[in-house]
Amino acid sequence: MLDENNKLPAEENNSTSKTTENLNDEKAVVEHAENTKSKPIAVEDNVTKEPEPTIKEGAGTNNKAVDEIESKIAESSENDDETAIEHKDYSKLSLEDLVAELAVLVKEHKVQSISSNVNSIKNSFNVKFGELLKKEKEKFLAEGGNVVDFQYNNPIKSTYNSILYDYKIKRNEYYAQQESKLKQNLQAKLDLIEELKHLIDNADGATMYKLFKNIQDRWREIGPIPRAKYNDTWRTYHHHVERFYDLLHLNNDLRDLDFKHNFEEKLKLVEKAEELAELDDINLAFKELQVLHKMWKEDIGPIPREHRDEVWGRFSEATKKVHDKRHDFFKELKSKFEQNIDKKLEVISEIENLDFLSNKTRSDWQKSIKEIEKLRKKFFEIGQVPRAKSDQIWSKFKQATRKFNSAKNKYFKEVKKAHLENLNAKKLLIEKAESIKDSEDWDVATDIMKKIQADWKKIGHVPQKYSDKLWRQFKDACNHYFDRLHSKQDAGNKEQLEVFNKKKELLTEIKESAESKDEITLDELKDYVNDWRELGRVPYEMRHVEVKFNKLLDKIVDSTDIDKEEVEMIKFKNLVNGYLEQKDYRKLDSEQLFVRKKIDEIVREIQQLENNIGFISNVTEDNPLVKNVRDNINVFKEKLEIWKAKLEYLKRIDY
Repeated sequence: MLDENNKLPAEENNSTSKTTENLNDEKAVVEHAENTKSKPIAVEDNVTKEPEPTIKEGAGTNNKAVDEIESKIAESSENDDETAIEHKDYSKLSLEDLVAELAVLVKEHKVQSISSNVNSIKNSFNVKFGELLKKEKEKFLAEGGNVVDFQYNNPIKSTYNSILYDYKIKRNEYYAQQESKLKQNLQAKLDLIEELKHLIDNADGATMYKLFKNIQDRWREIGPIPRAKYNDTWRTYHHHVERFYDLLHLNNDLRDLDFKHNFEEKLKLVEKAEELAELDDINLAFKELQVLHKMWKEDIGPIPREHRDEVWGRFSEATKKVHDKRHDFFKELKSKFEQNIDKKLEVISEIENLDFLSNKTRSDWQKSIKEIEKLRKKFFEIGQVPRAKSDQIWSKFKQATRKFNSAKNKYFKEVKKAHLENLNAKKLLIEKAESIKDSEDWDVATDIMKKIQADWKKIGHVPQKYSDKLWRQFKDACNHYFDRLHSKQDAGNKEQLEVFNKKKELLTEIKESAESKDEITLDELKDYVNDWRELGRVPYEMRHVEVKFNKLLDKIVDSTDIDKEEVEMIKFKNLVNGYLEQKDYRKLDSEQLFVRKKIDEIVREIQQLENNIGFISNVTEDNPLVKNVRDNINVFKEKLEIWKAKLEYLKRIDY
């Protein structure tokens, strides 16, 4: 097996280097050359004029596995060897951390070595930002926004896009330079082949071996070349290397030493290939087998002719086993892709059968949108289909969703039109309220202002971006008028001052009664509230006595078994009736707004908890975590019912 850096084990590398040292011992080579200097080198005419070869090692073996391996090696021939960058679990990083990690990779590492890391970061970022975008959209729609008005900008996305743009620029520059470098390296190797051919044609026993080893060293030092030229270039070079060794018949000791070393090294590669053929990890075996073939071709020279067919046969047979296992693996994978066709068509059919034409309200459409999103997610989670069917399936899917999107967009365009009409209607009411907010004709102005407030409630939604501003303008105009009215009504109101004193006395009486009794019943509590309300209203600046009364009720309830929900409604009705008696319509409006906000908050809390349960998989209902979430949902639902009851009570009031 190869180690993690695709290199031979240390002991094998050591043995290789020792043999190479012997072969490159310049002194030994020169001395041997001197001994054979006077002997002529026999070079046959047909050797020097032989055409460039087009066959592979092991000619006559029809092995598609070898063809595939050589094709893959050719593809990888253009790539420089780069130290792998640590591949983190980017799915666990936040958006900010992902952007920071991307910035470090692009700034501090070579662009050709970070492609896999960048792609993983892109995938994680897109998923996380998509989830964030979905939440923001749901929040926008929950607050009454129109889906066609939704926009979301986040500085982290701009920073991410900027860094990604820098990466693409650097990557393009690198590949432009790489193309030029590949051509230069190819020419350098072709020049070495010509030099080798010249060496063979003009063989000199005294110097040819040393020159040959120099050519071999320079060949290995040359970097990557274009993949389209890789195999033919190597075959040509290998052919002439074998021609050279054929010339060394007078220098048998040098040639045999090389052959022996090469034979040993190729046997090691054969054994490693045979081990890879037994691996279960198909992709790893195929990847490492490519490394072995590249070493076979580029790092190790010819072996004795009597062993070539046998060694190559074993090597190619191991290659065929890996190839066949990989072929079976992808055949099985293709079968799964075929099954995905039916699964995706089923989802498309569900989309086509979705009933959305009867949708009348925003709530109806929001429900349909969630159903469509659920089906879209299901469609994409199914996985790939065969490439030949991919476009057809995708076209059907788009056609199925296009009908829904068209109807949805039509509805929301109509909603947007209605919102604009509501916007203009509310602006007119604001103008009318502001025109009478300083009126001294109290009876007439009060009736008009009440009418304006009633008309305001009848008007529907307006675009979200205008809603708060319009409400503040309207509320300020109404409050301005009613504050003036209340100020006038409260001036010198001796009757209300008397009410205040009576309520203080009643407060003391209730407190003493509560302290003297073991338990106060609900009916008694209701009597206290009725007595309190029948006394009437207190001066505006003395309303703190109402707060004390409510606190005393809370204290009584906490010390008894009285149903807190019923008490809550008793207190609320008392509060609202107090506002009515004081004709404090501004407070009533504010109370209604507050109740609606509380309902919205509790609904969102319940939705969030229910979504959380949806993310908890493979657990039973008695799981402590699930039970805790269920208990929280029930608590919020109980609170929701109380707030809804309060809202219904406010709606029934005519003021």
